[in-house]
Amino acid sequence: MADVLMGPTPEIENSKDVTDLVLQDILAGVLLPGTWLKQIDLERRYKCTRPEVRRALDRLAQKRLVEHVPNRGYHVYEPDGRRAREVSEIRIILETAVAGTILKNASADDLDTLRKLAVHFDRMVLDGTMLELYEANLAFHRQLLVLGGNQELVDLVAEIRQRTSSAPVAQWRTRARIEQSGREHHLMIDAIQHKDAEELKRLVRQHIIQN
Repeated sequence: MADVLMGPTPEIENSKDVTDLVLQDILAGVLLPGTWLKQIDLERRYKCTRPEVRRALDRLAQKRLVEHVPNRGYHVYEPDGRRAREVSEIRIILETAVAGTILKNASADDLDTLRKLAVHFDRMVLDGTMLELYEANLAFHRQLLVLGGNQELVDLVAEIRQRTSSAPVAQWRTRARIEQSGREHHLMIDAIQHKDAEELKRLVRQHIIQN
């Protein structure tokens, strides 16, 4: 496992939660899986106090993005294949279960919002950073699940997504897969528009397994 990378210290607004700053670096691949997170290094990097760093690491440990090893410290979580498969199975169960409700609730304005989010993802494929692409993907899927009418489900899926991979680059092994994800977003919208619940379920299942 590598030690935390110490690059130029960014300028940080005091109002921003240190948890978000560490999480952003994890999602962006700045802090890779297995990286040991030395608290003194994080203090310097984010210009914050030791208690703030400790609270941030504890919160991330709860999300399973960071692992606490007693008497050793914290490191960025290293997911295993079994865990990834099992989380994918859970996501498929949860996200396909609300397909019918999504079709029932989706209005023309909702479809327009989804289409704009899908187009934004496509634009990030061409011009965005990996973190921007990752966030665009999350925004699309969150909005899709919102149409299921169950906020607890939306929050639960958001939380378990973070258990499988700490860096977005791990979700798409090739550019072809990234582009395929974009096409699937549009196909999901088409399925909703055509009131085809089975097609929506198929696309969601395919999307989760291949991502």
